[in-house]
Amino acid sequence: MRIAVEGCAHGDLDNIYATMQHLERMETIKIDLLICCGDFQAVRNEDDLRCMACPDKYKSMKTFWKYYSGEEVAPYPTIFVGGNHEASNYMWELYYGGWAAPRIFYLGCAGVIRFGGLRIGGLSGIFKPFDYRSGHHERPPYNENELRSIYHVREYDVVKLLQIEDPLDIFISHDWPRGIAKLGDFGSLLKQKPFLEEQVMNGSLGSKPGEELLRKLKPSYWFAAHLHTKYAAIVQHNGEKVTKFLALDKCLPRRDFLQVIDVPVEDITPEFRYDEEWLAINRAYNPFLPLGPKCLVLPRSDDLDIGTHREWVKKRLQERGSAVPTDFQTTVLPFNPKEPKQNFSSPTSGHLRNPFTESLLQLLELPYVLDGSCASEERGSKQSDATPLKDPSEIELNEMEDDALPDDVDELGERD
Repeated sequence: MRIAVEGCAHGDLDNIYATMQHLERMETIKIDLLICCGDFQAVRNEDDLRCMACPDKYKSMKTFWKYYSGEEVAPYPTIFVGGNHEASNYMWELYYGGWAAPRIFYLGCAGVIRFGGLRIGGLSGIFKPFDYRSGHHERPPYNENELRSIYHVREYDVVKLLQIEDPLDIFISHDWPRGIAKLGDFGSLLKQKPFLEEQVMNGSLGSKPGEELLRKLKPSYWFAAHLHTKYAAIVQHNGEKVTKFLALDKCLPRRDFLQVIDVPVEDITPEFRYDEEWLAINRAYNPFLPLGPKCLVLPRSDDLDIGTHREWVKKRLQERGSAVPTDFQTTVLPFNPKEPKQNFSSPTSGHLRNPFTESLLQLLELPYVLDGSCASEERGSKQSDATPLKDPSEIELNEMEDDALPDDVDELGERD
């Protein structure tokens, strides 16, 4: 199966798909699947722009809205994880994963899905230690702190992924696993990104949870983005097991933002199917989903009896089939380019129940809790005038002029 891997998409779907079609013509090949490694920017309308953490001058509709509205249909099945520049209100609607648009599947805050003979897992967001043990407390309208904290990786989602025992073919993240920078062409990386040297040398570059997941899950491939550079590495695990790591750039001319990879599989059926083990893990852990500022004390996996949940899920999928339903419903009005442009004066409000999420929870016989009141009660007022928290290691694009920054700097600096 031929897979196209994209680094940071930044909402530029038209150009990404056009590049894939060009490669097919030039190489006389057929690409079966597109994988995007975060900063996907599934922006449906101008309200969504207000829920994306970046300066207003960088906020533009790009092209995802065409695929959401049905004006365009994705020419390739597409899977993506979230990064640190997303329409977070929409991503929260699909916390467990689901269709962001027809043929475009979001893996959720953490997720595993099957496509043909491939088993693909992923983790959205970036790692920031001061939010890691927080709960998923953010709700629209987001204050300035929440616009950023919402895309910070949470321990709860990592713990669920750490329960996986069946082999994974592919894992997708936005930021890199910690320590990976020293396992490839380290010198070439520093020539491209000299400002990363200190973090690489002191071991703080990358995600600690990502490193833990890499060592535990040992996927055949790990794809990432975030640092806007192409970088490959080989991770040798105990025994003969190897993970091939690849990070790619953002979608711009003359940049290494896309690579086609041949992955040998027996089943090339282009169909998304639910993963039995992952549904069982979700079913076991869902009662402990932390919706307030602090993470709950999670029980030991042995106490949750995931095996019993898996037997339940297996029977359930035998009754209804494992194929992911392909019906898609919009939850907001999509962008209309004929209407006057709105300003970015205030964040959008309210939580919308996504039909796909509701359907998945009904399948698993789980309650809908994503609009739980405990979060709003604990955070008190909307605090729209709260003073934003500062991470001293985070580069803020709006703190300096464009020409004073390298044009490819994203949020960097994951310090303990």
